Amino acid sequence: QVQFVESGGGLVQAGGSRRLSCAASGIFFNMYDMGWYRQAPGKQRELVASIASGGGTNYEDAVKGRFTISRDNAKYTVYLQMNSLKPEDTAVYYCNAVRTLRGGSSLDYWGQGTQVTVSS
Repeated sequence: QVQFVESGGGLVQAGGSRRLSCAASGIFFNMYDMGWYRQAPGKQRELVASIASGGGTNYEDAVKGRFTISRDNAKYTVYLQMNSLKPEDTAVYYCNAVRTLRGGSSLDYWGQGTQVTVSS
């Protein structure tokens, strides 16, 4: 059974930091590209940061220089370190795992989401 346990969300003041964690089970974690998405009220879900199975990273422009994504393959866990938080970072943050298979199909899993609220 595939399961993701997200933690680290909560209320933080602007300028503060928060570290999100997503612990996966039921998948071959090392073979998945991992990502953090967020969805603010009334907005579409957007990619915040991703880290490939090989370790390459990608960030949304709005978080470059403030957020850092990392993974611990031994612990089957992906992290999102968020610094210099702004009120506009307020959203539900979701963990995502994707593995592209031969032939172009893919396996795609989502965590349940964790709320991050940044007060001004």
